[in-house]
Amino acid sequence: MTGIARIASTFARARAEGRGAFMPYWPVGYPDIPTSLAILEDLAAAGADLIEVGVPFSDPLADGPTIQAATQQALGHGVTPATCLETVRTLRAHGVTVPLVLMGYVNPILAYGSERFVAAAAAAGADGLIVPDLPPDEAAEIEALCQQHGLAFICLVAPTSTPERIALAAGHSRGFLYLVSVTGITGARAELPRHLAEFVGRVRQHTDLPLAVGFGISTPDQAEAVAAIADGVIVGSALIRQANGANPRAAVAALATSLAQAVHRPRHG
Repeated sequence: MTGIARIASTFARARAEGRGAFMPYWPVGYPDIPTSLAILEDLAAAGADLIEVGVPFSDPLADGPTIQAATQQALGHGVTPATCLETVRTLRAHGVTVPLVLMGYVNPILAYGSERFVAAAAAAGADGLIVPDLPPDEAAEIEALCQQHGLAFICLVAPTSTPERIALAAGHSRGFLYLVSVTGITGARAELPRHLAEFVGRVRQHTDLPLAVGFGISTPDQAEAVAAIADGVIVGSALIRQANGANPRAAVAALATSLAQAVHRPRHG
């Protein structure tokens, strides 16, 4: 089964059960390489339907201070794209079966070699690729490589995206479409944007792909509210903030479990 098919199956199962898909993000190497591997395994055990595996980069322009600090720390531990690919391979060897989507920026992929990177990602057991700074109209090479290797190339749209840009992104995206909930960078926020339901509805007019919402979701209540209107709920910064204490694994797992339970509650109506 290809990565595209595995992701489609994941969303189909969630839809059949009348619930959302919980999609946590975690950067490889934070707070250190062994702990990040353990936390990624813990996220799967906590109920993640799909995990975004972060590839640290020195200039993460879409990320807020929490993820910036985490990825800088990871880079300080010597994390490279090769480390991230090996992490995916190890997760598969340890029995993690949920879809794993690599999320990172285009420069490290180009430096590694696009063809080499995509082939290695597929061989390691990855299912897809999210590249926030690679718009669909500039992504022909990497998109074609993903298609060749059965990986989902996943595009992003923002509240400011025009109907034309939404249609373009939807047309090039596989697996799901990533909806950036706010005009800005990642980071936990106190409230969900008031326009979110309207934004999801606007995007839905252009595609039957599953719609996953990220940026700014930090509490189980917020996650449940997003799951009521979208297919997937992406959480990163709120989980990363839990890793600052004496027992990062336990703290992250506790929040992930409560978020998964909220996202998995059957929708009403």
